[in-house]
Amino acid sequence: MDARDRLAIGEVTRRSGFAASALRYYESQGLITAERSAGGRRTFPRSVLRRLAFIRAASNVGLSLEEIRDELACLPAERTPTKADWHRMSRHWRSRLDEQIAALERLRDGLDSCIGCGCLSLKHCGIANPGDSAATRGEGATYLPRLLRREPPRRGSVVSG
Repeated sequence: MDARDRLAIGEVTRRSGFAASALRYYESQGLITAERSAGGRRTFPRSVLRRLAFIRAASNVGLSLEEIRDELACLPAERTPTKADWHRMSRHWRSRLDEQIAALERLRDGLDSCIGCGCLSLKHCGIANPGDSAATRGEGATYLPRLLRREPPRRGSVVSG
């Protein structure tokens, strides 16, 4: 690979919007690769920008780091991914996005009557959740759709860059 096709970590952070610590983490997790220059500095192939854009998009639609890793493992290592490669991968997202959209619409439509316990109804709260019976279902708003109950990213999360 021509040295001009390699990017220093500072250039990758500037162009991708990810912090250098996130790049090092993603490299340690096998999501991206870097080589070391003679001076020991990380350099990345230009194609890393596409992988990082994919990581951001995938995390924004709710894919876990493990799911992102599995998707990226399907990409060819010997060449830059093509539009067809990305299309094949994004097909897996369609049903997940449809589920998330439906769950968000249910939440939106019931939000004005929700008091936060998860039953989504002030009128029926005493019926649907008498004596806080929802507590036996686990932590959080257990009546919310599962996709909306996943743990939010922690502060300083590397996924959000």
